[in-house]
Amino acid sequence: MTAVKDSPNEFQLPPHNEPALEMIREAIEHESALALAAGAAAMASGGMVHPFGWVLFALVYKPLIRLEKLARLEKLTTVLLDEFKSVGTQIFPVQKIEDKNPLDLFVRFPRRSHLFISIRSFGDREVVYNEAREILQIRKKNKRGLTTWKPCPLLELADYEKWLNKNRDLFAMSSREATKTPAAKVLVLWPPTKAAPNHNEHLYTEIEGMKILALRRKGTAFVIQEQKVTEFIRAWLNHYK
Repeated sequence: MTAVKDSPNEFQLPPHNEPALEMIREAIEHESALALAAGAAAMASGGMVHPFGWVLFALVYKPLIRLEKLARLEKLTTVLLDEFKSVGTQIFPVQKIEDKNPLDLFVRFPRRSHLFISIRSFGDREVVYNEAREILQIRKKNKRGLTTWKPCPLLELADYEKWLNKNRDLFAMSSREATKTPAAKVLVLWPPTKAAPNHNEHLYTEIEGMKILALRRKGTAFVIQEQKVTEFIRAWLNHYK
């Protein structure tokens, strides 16, 4: 997603916080009201009113998962704004990355911290980290077989961090702010998907008393259940006071 500029002399950040949340809600209303095929046909026929409106959020995701993704984004963005707006957070949903899955949420605490958040769900299944192969795998409930998770969200999160370093001008960041600000890469597992409970103890870390699964591949990514996201961010910010 590119930054919006109202005039040559006026810089504007990409949609974030309440305006972005409203765009997500408008996209949800549209997707709920129309069959996906009918909605796609309407968009193709030129039904869009504003080139930087909610349609940019909706079309980034594949049709079969679009409504679920938007609903999860709406819930998590609302929770994070309620919790952290008072400390100056900027929440940028749905950052489109060329040739990659979109970055679901880029959360910025200016000159304090950045968080790259991927929201994922595989239904009632468990996520397992294979240390030997350094990959994530999916296990169906009450079954032994494992399926490799592709594309690997750990690698995607590393790509998102590189993307920010190359596209810092979108957020009016200096090179120092983009590269030196403490950053957390976070894989949020949405219920009923869960991380398997039996990972080796050395794969966990503790931040401000919170025990977290921390997987190291091209940097460290934290694996958090959806209901623990605000707790993790509070702990992360306290760690970097």
